[in-house]
Amino acid sequence: MTEYSVIDDPNDFQAACAALAAGTGPVAVDVERASGFRYSQRAYLVQVFRRDAGVFLFDPPALGDFAPLQAAIGDVEWVFHAASQDLPSLRELDLEPHTLFDTELASRLLGHDRVGLAAVVEDVLEITLKKEHSAADWSTRPLPDSWLDYAALDVLYLVDVRDRLAEELEEAGKTEFAAQEFAATLAQPPRPPRDDPWRRLSGLHQVKGARNLAVARALWEAREQYAQQQDTSPGRLVPDRSLVAAVLANPQSKHALAGVQAFNGRASRSELDRWWEAIVRGRESDDLPRARVSSDALPPARAWAERNPEADARLKLARPAVETVAEELHMPTENLLKPDMLRRVAWTPPELSTDAVAAALAALGARPWQIEQTAQKIADAFVEAGQTPDQGLASES
Repeated sequence: MTEYSVIDDPNDFQAACAALAAGTGPVAVDVERASGFRYSQRAYLVQVFRRDAGVFLFDPPALGDFAPLQAAIGDVEWVFHAASQDLPSLRELDLEPHTLFDTELASRLLGHDRVGLAAVVEDVLEITLKKEHSAADWSTRPLPDSWLDYAALDVLYLVDVRDRLAEELEEAGKTEFAAQEFAATLAQPPRPPRDDPWRRLSGLHQVKGARNLAVARALWEAREQYAQQQDTSPGRLVPDRSLVAAVLANPQSKHALAGVQAFNGRASRSELDRWWEAIVRGRESDDLPRARVSSDALPPARAWAERNPEADARLKLARPAVETVAEELHMPTENLLKPDMLRRVAWTPPELSTDAVAAALAALGARPWQIEQTAQKIADAFVEAGQTPDQGLASES
């Protein structure tokens, strides 16, 4: 039998919170969701470890109010592996760290070749973790013992990893880099809702014409509403490809829709009335979607030479300059500076000075340490690009 059990009783919860409050040092925190199974991204298990307290596995649906846990650990550092994945689910429970340490992000800044949790634990502590339940349906009750062991291991060694990585950051002169990245992760606002989220349907490019797009939108909306009601991942009800197949088949009756072989999925026939009503609604809609939507996305780099040759020249000199800095710092280029930030300042450059480039990067969200490491190099590259005749370099792919 596993030594771990799920805490779902209020009295046991209070006792666990008291033990955690009496523990020492940072707390390791992790969340298990049911992504791919449930509609929501809610937490179905919250794991917490603290030295001199131990590992605790909490059941959010059963406990509901997590105020006692927030009171117990809210004022100490929380240690995560990939914090940005877990913070939204924790915030739904009103669990919010004051400060955090992200072992995945620290590993990236240190240039570790592998940054998954199991790999980092193995590289840093020489302990092998089994990761066989990472894609499990954590809404399952009761949770199997083997799953509980897996969940506990996600936090059991995390504080030890944090301490070793903190030493590495100090030795590499990257402690401040990490501190700024951790603060930025904590301050990151929620993503705004997407405009026209139905346009993310896989295979939608096959659908032509505003009326057919209206049908695709209506089917997506009907599936979304039903998925919310059932708290089931939409794709498990009817896959994207099936919705698109229904649009392309252009059935003229509910019976004809039922006969579309490619229209399949768990709810394709049991909810046939729902899907047919959506098709009719889309065909009768007066609000026809545009074939294309406006976007602030830049053109692909391969098109720059023709569409904006000056920007193309700037990017071709600035990109390798930034890559060189990243190599010198032994970290991935995207952690030194997001590629989109560099593309945007190259496409619409500020005045060709270090201060102006620094201000432009700051406006795009670059951290001070990133600006300090890259602004001068980018400004120099932009100046050189303006002085260098076009050599007819092949456009980047």
